[in-house]
Amino acid sequence: MSRFSGRIRIIARAIPKLALKAFRRRPTDVSSILIAHHLLLGDTLLLTPLVAKLRVRYPHARIALTCPKAIVPLYAGRPYGAEALPFDPRDAASVSAVLRSGPYDLGIVVGDNRHAWLAIAAKCRWIVGHGDDTPAWKNWPIDEPHPYPSTPAAWADIAATLIDGPAPARYRPDDWPAPAAAALAPADAAVLAKPYVVLHPGASTSVKRWPQDRWRALAARVEALGYTPVWSGGPGEVELIRAIDPQARYVSFAGRVGLGELWYLFARARAVVCPDTGVAHLGRMVGVPTVTLFGPGNAMIHGAGEFWRDAPFTPVTIVDMPCRDEPDIFRRKVSWVRRCDRNESTCVAWRGDHAECMGLISLDAVSRALEAMLTEGL
Repeated sequence: MSRFSGRIRIIARAIPKLALKAFRRRPTDVSSILIAHHLLLGDTLLLTPLVAKLRVRYPHARIALTCPKAIVPLYAGRPYGAEALPFDPRDAASVSAVLRSGPYDLGIVVGDNRHAWLAIAAKCRWIVGHGDDTPAWKNWPIDEPHPYPSTPAAWADIAATLIDGPAPARYRPDDWPAPAAAALAPADAAVLAKPYVVLHPGASTSVKRWPQDRWRALAARVEALGYTPVWSGGPGEVELIRAIDPQARYVSFAGRVGLGELWYLFARARAVVCPDTGVAHLGRMVGVPTVTLFGPGNAMIHGAGEFWRDAPFTPVTIVDMPCRDEPDIFRRKVSWVRRCDRNESTCVAWRGDHAECMGLISLDAVSRALEAMLTEGL
């Protein structure tokens, strides 16, 4: 099934319910909640403060959130009592399963408001989300639109404000049960028996990648400090690791492990170094010391925020990067936001194989941040 077919199926179920929107009322008792989205790994994990707050506010409610299939294994232990519903708009079975999973007393839409249509089609009696998405039809099913705040905050903390009440307690790694993972091969286990640092060069977009020669140099510095460097990456990053380490001096897990195994790879590591991408947020969930390189992204918006204030997390960035100038979050114009969502072809400061904002992050700056975290962990 195509993505378009999935949307038609959702909208066909939603329109009759939308016609009755004027008669909808906010429920006084909430026993079931759906968080509707189709976000990537990092943004999905950034919903954790919202889930934590919902659990405190509604201690006995069923909490379900839609998730891309690859992310679902991370929720196997039902953190905060929440269940993950596999959802892919191109997969008829997953679309039908979500539509049948209702009714829900409360629906919460995060990110793209097109999923407000999914929420109403799944029989959410009242739908809350951030307003002013474009085009305007995305907002039609929302009963309670919230504006983005007028003062700077981390996006994860902003998502939690969709629900009234005090902020959730700060995150502790014990709050998230570790997912199941397959056993490592004996050769891999032997490598990981020594103190090691995970280097994850890949990112969701090429403009977030650090120059390859600096990853090679950083690996050498990690080794000089007495730790074993290991590479990690997704299935599409195998060639990237091969280009960085053509002689395969260090073990690479790129394309060989799922998110469950990656969780354990991180959990046993002394530290992780990565760009501003989904695994940076995974590092905070696991509680491993994490150094994250922010180029086009904004370290304040997608950093630790209040919820992960106690996490061992260090952002490395160029604070006043002139071309980090787009005031957008999920297509909403927000006055205090300064980030960049350009790609390789539209980047105004592309330097052949990297964006200037990443090229200006020096090897020494990353090495200092890593050494400080390793020292603190001793």
